[in-house]
Amino acid sequence: MIAAPEIPADFPYAHDTDTQFSSDTDFSEDLDGRSSISSKGKGGKKGKKAMGDKGKGSKGTGRINGHHQENGMENMMLFEVVKLGRSAMQSVVDDWIESYKHDKDVALLDLINFFIQCSGCKGVVSGEMFRNMQNSEIIRRMTEEFDEDSGDYPLTIAGPLWKKFKSSFCEFISVLVRQCQYSIIYDEYMMDTVISLLTGLSDSQVRAFRHTSTLAAMKLMTALVNVALNLSINMDNTQRQYEAERNKIVAKRANDRLELLLQKRKELQENQDEIENMMNAIFKGVFVHRYRDSIAEIRAICIEEIGVWMKLYSDAFLNDSYLKYVGWTMHDKQGEVRLKCLTALQGLYYNRELNARLELFTSRFKDRIVSMTLDKEYDVAVQAIKLLTLVLNSTDEVLTPEDCESVYHLVYSAHRPVAIAAGEFLYKKLFSQREPEEEGAPKRRGRQSPNANLIKTTVFFFLESELHEHAAYLVDSLWECGAELLKDWDCMSSLLLDDPLPGEEALTDRQETALIEIMLCTVRQAAECHPPVGRGTGKRVMTAKERKTQLDDRTRMTELFAVALPPLLAKYAVDAEKVTNLLQLPQFFDLEIYTTGRLEKHLEALLRQIREIVEKHTDTEVLETCSKTYHALCSEEFPIFNRVDIARSQLLDELVDKFNRLLEDFLQEGEESDEDDAYQVLSTLKRITAFHNAHDLSGWDLFTSNFKLLNTGIENGDMPEQIVIHSLQCTHYVILWHLAKLSEGSSRKEDMVTLRKQMRAFCMMCQRYLTNVNTAVKEQAFTILCDLLLIFSHQMVSGGREHLEPLVYSSEDSLQSELLSFILNHVFIDQDDDTNSTDGQQDDEAVKIEALHKRRNLLAAYCKLIIYCVVEMKTGADIFKQYMRYYNDYGDIIKETMSKTRQIDKIQCAKTLILSLQQLFNEMLSELGHGFDRSSSAFCGIKELARRFSLTFGLDQVKTRDAIAMLHKDGIEFAFKDPSPQGEGGPPLNLAFLDILSEFSSKLMRQDKRTVHMYLERFMTFQMALQREDCWLPLISYRNSLQAGGDDDTMSVMSGYSSRGSSVRSKKTKAPAVTAGTSAAKRKLPEEESSSSEVWTQGIQTPVMMPSPHLTSTAMREPKRGRDDSYMGVYSLPHDQQQPHQHPQHHHQAPQHHQTPMDYNSQVTWMLAQRQQEEARQQQERAMNYAKLRTNLQHAIRRGTGLMEEDEEPIVEDVMMSSEGRMDDLNEGMDFDTMDIDLPPSKNRRERSELKPDYFDPASIMDESVLGVSMF
Repeated sequence: MIAAPEIPADFPYAHDTDTQFSSDTDFSEDLDGRSSISSKGKGGKKGKKAMGDKGKGSKGTGRINGHHQENGMENMMLFEVVKLGRSAMQSVVDDWIESYKHDKDVALLDLINFFIQCSGCKGVVSGEMFRNMQNSEIIRRMTEEFDEDSGDYPLTIAGPLWKKFKSSFCEFISVLVRQCQYSIIYDEYMMDTVISLLTGLSDSQVRAFRHTSTLAAMKLMTALVNVALNLSINMDNTQRQYEAERNKIVAKRANDRLELLLQKRKELQENQDEIENMMNAIFKGVFVHRYRDSIAEIRAICIEEIGVWMKLYSDAFLNDSYLKYVGWTMHDKQGEVRLKCLTALQGLYYNRELNARLELFTSRFKDRIVSMTLDKEYDVAVQAIKLLTLVLNSTDEVLTPEDCESVYHLVYSAHRPVAIAAGEFLYKKLFSQREPEEEGAPKRRGRQSPNANLIKTTVFFFLESELHEHAAYLVDSLWECGAELLKDWDCMSSLLLDDPLPGEEALTDRQETALIEIMLCTVRQAAECHPPVGRGTGKRVMTAKERKTQLDDRTRMTELFAVALPPLLAKYAVDAEKVTNLLQLPQFFDLEIYTTGRLEKHLEALLRQIREIVEKHTDTEVLETCSKTYHALCSEEFPIFNRVDIARSQLLDELVDKFNRLLEDFLQEGEESDEDDAYQVLSTLKRITAFHNAHDLSGWDLFTSNFKLLNTGIENGDMPEQIVIHSLQCTHYVILWHLAKLSEGSSRKEDMVTLRKQMRAFCMMCQRYLTNVNTAVKEQAFTILCDLLLIFSHQMVSGGREHLEPLVYSSEDSLQSELLSFILNHVFIDQDDDTNSTDGQQDDEAVKIEALHKRRNLLAAYCKLIIYCVVEMKTGADIFKQYMRYYNDYGDIIKETMSKTRQIDKIQCAKTLILSLQQLFNEMLSELGHGFDRSSSAFCGIKELARRFSLTFGLDQVKTRDAIAMLHKDGIEFAFKDPSPQGEGGPPLNLAFLDILSEFSSKLMRQDKRTVHMYLERFMTFQMALQREDCWLPLISYRNSLQAGGDDDTMSVMSGYSSRGSSVRSKKTKAPAVTAGTSAAKRKLPEEESSSSEVWTQGIQTPVMMPSPHLTSTAMREPKRGRDDSYMGVYSLPHDQQQPHQHPQHHHQAPQHHQTPMDYNSQVTWMLAQRQQEEARQQQERAMNYAKLRTNLQHAIRRGTGLMEEDEEPIVEDVMMSSEGRMDDLNEGMDFDTMDIDLPPSKNRRERSELKPDYFDPASIMDESVLGVSMF
């Protein structure tokens, strides 16, 4: 046998082992432990091939590895042929069979290596291993050669090359057994060897071996089941032939034929016994262990194949001994496995002939199947419902009413596949019993249709489910299985219009309402061809057949309801709910049918009915539906436009004239007007407002009359609430329609001026109504104001609408203040304060939910003004501070507002957040006083709110760097703003705010912590740094939070940067004058560090007389020498600025040489520049004295003496140098030109380092017992 070439590079498992077979290649042991194995063929049993004949197959010409060269597969193994899938599997198997006939051992070795390679193993079974090793040893050897670096193997590798590998692999096994079923599989050699190998591999701890061998064994078992089934059929046929021949009379009986049939039956029985032994070996050796494997894919394979066995060969496998495995596995944790169980059972329940054998299983596991309809995996739930539908088809007695009800309610599921499956179950259960139609009898229509009772059943089911607002979901669930029933609109309209038949019970009012709602939903579903809101998966492109069906349905519904709708409206004209649903039907009509079908008289009847309904009803929903119906019918593209437009104009003329007449009388009567006059005005105004929503009524001057009405209401203060509300809404529509006409294109200047005046006057009117005593009026005025401010904001000129710039309206501060006050007084209130309902508990809950929904809309309207920069962002502080208290009610709105404002301006958003915390802090001080307890609930609540705010900044510190720095800056200024109420020496009034501010310290970058710490020091005095009383704990904790996570400490001196862990000594010679620059360069901080101070000076221009300083030194620290006057230089100002620290705001004053006073940020910039210059000067002095210092230190070490007392650091200072690092530095060769200043560590630092655990050291968080355990 010629060595196999390397696999192509796209496969990661290369083979380069030469396999040479000798003439005595053979297994040393088989399944039964026999050294010689006999084979059995068609003509009887033959002995095993002689030892000298084993290698003959390799000498045949034109064959390599058992494959014909004429196939173009030279030097290719079975694995490569199956992987490529270029050849027909039949020819591949035939080639292998030919090879097996020439030399069994060579062919079997090919097959063994095929399974090994399909597992992704690099190893190859050699002839020596094949001859001398047992299967377990071979598998162990292959395991050692397995590539453990990658978890992928052919069955799991992604990519087009491996996409079809599994199917080709399974097909190869199936074809191999099918082609060998008459001879080779009975030779007690090939199948025994393969089964033994696969059983051993399936028990391996290597997942790839276990997965691949289990799949192969299960497919091998399926192929053997097919063979056993064929043998069973042949045995039955042979038995019948034998019985028929034996029953013949003796004269006609053929004894030779009887003997042949008897011999054939005996051979078939022997073959059947052998096949059963093979199947038992696979089932007990592989399936019983692997159906509960730890890998879900392996379990799924087993369950899928056992379902195939029971379906193919039910006589042998469809019994409780095998069904129990499927029943047990239905409780599997993985949805994939549960899904295979259900699909396997579906194949069994689909065949009604098998139902008798499934009775015990059904009774045992029915409850589990029913519970799986609520599975968390939607695919499993769908298949469980489908399985119950098949059970329902087999027998109605199995499922109890409770079982069915658990499926019924799923028709309202938001997941459409689940709902459709439940709809099919419901349809089978309720609508499967149809009245049989007599042959030759005319087809019954209308109320006598066979669908009449089914439609009634649908109505009854809808009412009993008590989900009356979800008719669209019910219709969508039944649409695929019961579309014919749901589209029987003729029957539905007859049930509503015709009198009941003798003995038939008429529909109740409630049932008629439900039927009309269902009828509307079916019309909408047929016209729009997409599921209801919340159940769709996006727009789907319809097929040509679906489009044709849609057009046909629209034509049929239009022809039917064009005639039936007017009488339906006439019958139910006084019922608002029924009329509202019926009036929506014309919105789905094909309006051309009115003309092409000569249905104009029915159109006139429809318009008359709509007019009468408008005159009868004052319900807003009914009137708005009439308005929408007129809008749908008034489409200029259809010939009926003129008829409908005339009818609409006549109706509006009458309404407007009536309104003007009634309004004039109403205003003249004043206080003498009665309720009837007010009702007439209100009802007419409602109708006009409803129509103005969908129709342009600019031709009727409604602004003047409504504005006069509103102005009178302000002056008198006794205008009815509903009149004011609808008048505000109508005037709002007037403004919007006027703007819509101007936005379309060319417009006159007079129209622009008119709209500008009307809009501003109306906004002022709404602002005046914000102080109305009636809450509903104030809410309406607030909502309209928010809409108008948003529409007429600066953004209206975008998108090519620059000509509308004169209309831009910016709100004044007083208006913004009133809007904010309204939100605080009407939104952020308790539930009990907003509702006084005394009805039942259910009604009270409904009122509370409705009130909460209204308040959420009000808050969202105002938050939109913040997001679109209509009002100042700082006004959001009053909203943000309510985040924790009203989290359940408005948390999502407030959080989204914070997110949007951060996208607009990170820094301003941060300033708004800190402002909200400052407001809460001030409120707490006014309530509790300056001596409050920091453990109080009020203070802890503010701190928790700060923590929540901190979490909203996310994990990307670079993006939020400037914003967090500005937040700390404002917080520090607020903490030191007011002097101590206890007099000089006491803590500032707001010092406790630093405890709140520390919640944001973790969001600072390392270099920014140092900058913030420097800024904090500018507000501190020397005495503050030494204080340790409880009242100073916020300052101490805040400073500690700024030090945590730094290099070592934000108070470290310059020498900290020269420690071994953070710098590299330069050996180049440079002048001492540039040592400061060199030191800064050697730190190699991130690029953004150089701009860490930009946030402190953002938007501030440096004074003209002072050069712009280089601010990279803000990350440095000035060296500290001891507790003397020089130490005060850390906090001190220049000599001309030193003032007593009486008030932090006046702690720094502008230099005297400036002509104009500097603001605070400019002072900070100037001070940073002064500090940098001072640091450069001191750096030069240290460079001059460095050689002497180092020499003295080296002499001191040689003499064995310690450091001098005066060189020790003060207790409040920190140094990053360790003593070990200092000794190393001192022992280095001296380089005077590249000097780094190495100061000794402070005692305080050493003491604290011993007490403070290192949380990056495993020993600090694990005990010794844990650390002593090996990880491997």
